Amino acid sequence: MLSDLALAAKGFWGYDQAYIESCRAELTFSPDDVARRYFVVADLDGLVVGFYSVDGEPPVGELGNMWVRPSEIGTGIGRVMWQEAMTAAAAAGFEYLQIGSEPKAEGFYRKMGAERIGQTPSGSIPGRMLPLMRVRVPAAL
Repeated sequence: MLSDLALAAKGFWGYDQAYIESCRAELTFSPDDVARRYFVVADLDGLVVGFYSVDGEPPVGELGNMWVRPSEIGTGIGRVMWQEAMTAAAAAGFEYLQIGSEPKAEGFYRKMGAERIGQTPSGSIPGRMLPLMRVRVPAAL
């Protein structure tokens, strides 16, 4: 289910089917992936509308995934998930999270307070570079 949601969200950005297929391996999550990583699913009235993962070890980790069901993009679900991810990261002791951003989602991450610090290679497309973002995790309350 998470894999299908991530691929649908990737497709929201207007990529053709060949491109989406090239991303399938990177955006496929096995039960073992979910068991060994920190995933959080956003549920709205029984429908999974998004998910994120926080990966790595403090003090610097990664917002490994943040995907929103295309029908929910622009509704505020992403902002809620972001806030929850920051709270979870703070509680786990992270000071910074890095994000290998979908280029067309860079604006969202900037609005959330992340800054672009460079580029990082795509895990799906050889030679393609993605924006590398970083956000300071707010201190836990």
